[in-house]
Amino acid sequence: MGKVLGFLDFNRQEYQKEPVKVRVRHWDEFIEYPSQEEMKNQGARCMDCGVPFCHWACPVSNLIPHFDDLVYRGCWREAFEMLMKTNNFPEFTGRVCPAPCENSCVLAIHEPAVTIKNIEYSIIEQAYREGWMKPEPPEFRTGKKVAVIGSGPAGLACADELNKMGHSVTVFEKNEFIGGIMALGIPEFKLQAKFINRRLAIMEEEGVTFKTGAYVGRDISVNQLRQEFDALVLCGGAEKPRDLTVEGRDLNGVHFAMDFLTQQNRVNRGIAIPSDQRILATGKRVIVLGGGDTGADCVGTANRQGAASIKQFELLPEPPKERPADNPWPQWARILRSSTSHEEGNVIRDYSIMTKRLTGENGVVKKLHGVRLEFGEPDAAGRRDMKEIPGSEFIEDADLVVLAMGFVSPIKEGMLEELGVALDGRGNVNADDSRMTSVPGVFAAGDMRRGQSLVVWAIHEGRAAAKGVQKYLAARS
Repeated sequence: MGKVLGFLDFNRQEYQKEPVKVRVRHWDEFIEYPSQEEMKNQGARCMDCGVPFCHWACPVSNLIPHFDDLVYRGCWREAFEMLMKTNNFPEFTGRVCPAPCENSCVLAIHEPAVTIKNIEYSIIEQAYREGWMKPEPPEFRTGKKVAVIGSGPAGLACADELNKMGHSVTVFEKNEFIGGIMALGIPEFKLQAKFINRRLAIMEEEGVTFKTGAYVGRDISVNQLRQEFDALVLCGGAEKPRDLTVEGRDLNGVHFAMDFLTQQNRVNRGIAIPSDQRILATGKRVIVLGGGDTGADCVGTANRQGAASIKQFELLPEPPKERPADNPWPQWARILRSSTSHEEGNVIRDYSIMTKRLTGENGVVKKLHGVRLEFGEPDAAGRRDMKEIPGSEFIEDADLVVLAMGFVSPIKEGMLEELGVALDGRGNVNADDSRMTSVPGVFAAGDMRRGQSLVVWAIHEGRAAAKGVQKYLAARS
């Protein structure tokens, strides 16, 4: 695949980015498109490794060596067709996926991995520029109607697949914009609304119906939808955030990450937010609790809002810079990573910290009281006991505290309670391999079924649910 010994001829080359001083002044995408010649060289680095572990690590099973080779040979149209066989939305994953494929690249054992994610991004953007990405409505309709509840990546992938099969699909979204977490939870500097909207426009032309402001389980009865549609697919995500149960949690200035991020995305889309409800980091000392991707998104957002200072605290220890012995290739590397938001500066990251309480003045948060932790050796299950380090207590000034500690489960009230679907031990919707729930004709996919995860896993889930629905409808026919 690619050029023989191309990995010796060419070094890994990342995209160029706008200077930090420029990009923190706006909310738009800030990478510079590479030339076709440069991407050809990057495709040439793909090795004829025999066993493509990149393909194994990709949740949607992208045919990575194949499209790498096609890009190297300049066959962009064929590369696009190969990419679309497995991934409904490469324009999304090419921007926000953490690229588990690159962690499992054979070249990555000793050298920097092939730039698989960037090649994927380049292919789909070339397809849009050339007009290859265009509406392709199904040639026939089956007469079956399917309701997809939730318009995140799982819901959109499921809707796209079912529509291609000829079913009539209606997507219900409780918010005012289609796209779920991609539209409101991911900052615009990572995934601009215009890139989501251009794909939605194609889906609409292909026959998918979108309904916004349609809150199933509150404004719309889910049992009523069961009567109107031949099948339902639940793709509402895992929206219940992990809370901070300490004294002072109710102070003004303490907010969930999703409230902070979605509000800014709404502002970027022209929605006016009353000043007394606006969550702003401007001129404030910001503390972000949580060291994951959502926390990093909060860092980038706070920087663009003009925060005076930003500190990001993580409960767990700092990851190593290189793979530990118990985390060998081709597993996902549990190492220290820095996002583009961290590269922009004005942030201090700290680890092994537990928040003990918050204090304030006149009902507004002013101080975070924390303590440092130490962790024991992992047990057989990989769990590590943690304990507070005596004398390590500290106090940190804070005008805004953002809780980015992950999500625990779907929201049970409303739709799930009305349906009475069975839940698993973690509180997610229980479903079999076909994604059918305990209620016949009702399916579940994405974070609502598997818990908080990646956009690329959500796409995989949506595609799997579509196959399950197709099998169910065919059996009923």
